[in-house]
Amino acid sequence: MSQKAIPCMLMRGGSSKGPYLNMADLPGDIQERDRILLGIMGSPDPRQIDGLGGAEFLTSKLAMVGVSDRAGIDVDYLFAQVDINNPIVDTGPPCGNMLAGVGPYAIETGLVKASDPVTCVMIFNVNTNASIEAVIQTPGGKVNYEGETSIDGVPGASAPVVLNFSNVAGGKTGSLLPTGKVIDTIDGIAVSCIDASMPMVIMTAESLGLRGDEDADFFKSATALMRRIESIRKICGEKMGLGDVSESVIPKVGIVSQAALGGTIRSRYLTPHTLHAAHAVTGGICVATAACMPGTVAQEVVNVSDATIQEIVIEHIAGTLNVRLETEAGDQGWTVTKAGVVRTARKLMSGMVYVQV
Repeated sequence: MSQKAIPCMLMRGGSSKGPYLNMADLPGDIQERDRILLGIMGSPDPRQIDGLGGAEFLTSKLAMVGVSDRAGIDVDYLFAQVDINNPIVDTGPPCGNMLAGVGPYAIETGLVKASDPVTCVMIFNVNTNASIEAVIQTPGGKVNYEGETSIDGVPGASAPVVLNFSNVAGGKTGSLLPTGKVIDTIDGIAVSCIDASMPMVIMTAESLGLRGDEDADFFKSATALMRRIESIRKICGEKMGLGDVSESVIPKVGIVSQAALGGTIRSRYLTPHTLHAAHAVTGGICVATAACMPGTVAQEVVNVSDATIQEIVIEHIAGTLNVRLETEAGDQGWTVTKAGVVRTARKLMSGMVYVQV
């Protein structure tokens, strides 16, 4: 069996990490492409010992980036979540953390020409049909990774990567409220099914008999609760128009409660079968949307104004995530028009990855 060499850059994007690949270097056939991606990560194998995967959810991710032919867009970005134990490559969900590395990768590899002192990279997220402006620090026309910006879930500090999201409402399902309701009741639990950058099923901790401060060990051991949450998630997936989501990681699940550290809302973000080590960016946008949207279950645990621009601070297991949300209420109803977050990224390795063919 021979090996195929594929150009690769390993990057940390936000609180995630994974290989970044040029779409032009991958097969056009999806089945063949996915076979290559599984080989790159070393899946299926619980240790991913024969690939670049880190044997956990947040380090079994890939970013595929290519020059875009869309008007006003520099690069297309397709995210893939690679299953560790099964031969599954899921391109259904987005990843806002890995997104933080797309702009630096595009500049480093010559897909986008840098300017001085910053470069604005317009990105189209193929997973959700959303457009994102990434503002990258490029003094002297080169990507700068050094800075004083720190994000929870990542040690040290780096240069900021500003991500401004637009077209976030209904990107995956076609509707901000894909079930047509602000609240659905599933198995006796009130939930809000919202598609804002990430399709999510949001419920309160209280409705599940929880405090809201539970940790990863709790969710690992609470098998009966997790089975119930998964049952609710699958029903909601059907109602949201996503079909059978048994083998899909979307919709994700957010368990919200009153903030305890001075923030706006506390969230436990399920990925969906384990607790996220911090909080997904796209999931943060959805939770922030739920906090601001009139009538959702999240409104039970927050006290926000009706201002059209809100700074939402989400408390999560590793700290906080700040989301700047812009909304409007018009003839078509209440919606989100823009969301902004600050992340960091760092280039870890650049070279070739070898895949058996």
